[in-house]
Amino acid sequence: MKVKLTNYLLAGLLLVALPFAPSSAAEFGPEDAQALARITEYLNGIETAEGSFFQIAPDGSTDQGTFFLRKPGRVRFEYAAPNPNLIVADGSTIAIENSELKTTDRYPLIDSPIRLLLNDDVDLASDERITSVHSEPGLLSVTARQEDGMVPGEITIEFIDSGTNLELRQWEITDAQGLRTIIAVTELRKGVTLSPALFIIEDQNPFGRREF
Repeated sequence: MKVKLTNYLLAGLLLVALPFAPSSAAEFGPEDAQALARITEYLNGIETAEGSFFQIAPDGSTDQGTFFLRKPGRVRFEYAAPNPNLIVADGSTIAIENSELKTTDRYPLIDSPIRLLLNDDVDLASDERITSVHSEPGLLSVTARQEDGMVPGEITIEFIDSGTNLELRQWEITDAQGLRTIIAVTELRKGVTLSPALFIIEDQNPFGRREF
């Protein structure tokens, strides 16, 4: 079901958007601390980006489309037909627009800017929700966890590591029930010029607007 499939991606965006419950900060050795510093530098170096995405839902169904990112807090996921959904975050609200149902579901981003992927001032070294860093030849990943709140669960962001440069590869969301969703990124282009109009949330129908 396309609405449910799209909601997996939305849950992941909310997961990185909501403030995490206080917890004990993980202790990292020198190598992991250096890896966190590299990831922090990479994320802070992105101001705008666009690319393609391929989504694998927990039930194995797939979807794809194009995304646009503009820091801070703005992202747009355009699903390829026949999926009628569009996800837009405008910096304070994230919404699913469904052109078939003529509905727009809005979710607040609370009082916290989107972090990890969309914040323009990332500091992973002091982020208490970071639970682990994993490195293997050609790959580097960081995992963060939210214990409670609207969308409890875990997100792992994975990067291609050439040894000198990083490139965003995918993020993987595991919800409180252990269900896993993967969003892979391809054809990533950074530093692109994006129209502000991409990040405007438009109500499909005034009577189809729902806020959560």
